[in-house]
Amino acid sequence: MPMGLTEPLFVPEYWNPPSLFDLAQRTGFDVESLIFSFAIGGIGSVLYNAITRSELEPIEPAERKHVRHRFHAFLLPTPVLVFLLLAAFTNLEHIYCGIIALFAGALFTLYCRPDLARKVLIGGVLFTLLYFICFTSLVLAFPAYVEQVWNLDVLTGLLVLGIPLEEYLFAFSFGMLWSGLYEHLRWYKPVVPQRTSQQGHP
Repeated sequence: MPMGLTEPLFVPEYWNPPSLFDLAQRTGFDVESLIFSFAIGGIGSVLYNAITRSELEPIEPAERKHVRHRFHAFLLPTPVLVFLLLAAFTNLEHIYCGIIALFAGALFTLYCRPDLARKVLIGGVLFTLLYFICFTSLVLAFPAYVEQVWNLDVLTGLLVLGIPLEEYLFAFSFGMLWSGLYEHLRWYKPVVPQRTSQQGHP
């Protein structure tokens, strides 16, 4: 949810959405961003496990000592560091800084935890599909919403099925990072339980 506090970085440069009590326009902050960030954080972290019915098992202590994990504590905050560096030293719009930072975090997760590759990649695809469904419902209900709210002049201006390309990139990169973040942080691995068939006796 604290990610919602970054909203002033995107209003009105990236978009300028209507908000409760016009908070976004008056302060840059809004309640909706906190709710949105809370929701996508929870969904992104459990979506893969819920669909595949995976369970979590702890990583063996010996595996934690592998050379890949020597920078474990440093690599976890990589997305934040990459975003801050890009925002401070480049002229990129903040949405692109965020997308690159999320991708960087996902790549470092894959470096440290190659066993999470399947979950990271599929997690990105699943979250993008869910994001597309939710966004499409918004576009169908309010066809002119994107043109009225998003600042397409400073973006690529590409709409894919009525949705800005940047939203797809955000959804995929966020889904990749967030799907494996808990396991990376807390030293777990997803395991799909083996189904055992019971044969009845005549």
